[in-house]
Amino acid sequence: MHKTFYTFLMTQRNPDSTDAIAEFANNAFLDQSFPKQSKDFHELSQYLELNASYLPTMTVFDDAWQAYLASEA
Repeated sequence: MHKTFYTFLMTQRNPDSTDAIAEFANNAFLDQSFPKQSKDFHELSQYLELNASYLPTMTVFDDAWQAYLASEA
């Protein structure tokens, strides 16, 4: 994996979309504490579980993580 999860997630931003991953990306962009340099699933998952009230369910993160892995394959 070369790029960080955050870098991948920013490619999913779309302010006009109601897609769950796009909304996640839009909110992560506004989250100044988001671990932008991380490529670690557990670090990101823990951060989101404890701090990301904007994420309605961790399934959104899981789906975004799978898309991230596929983009890095």
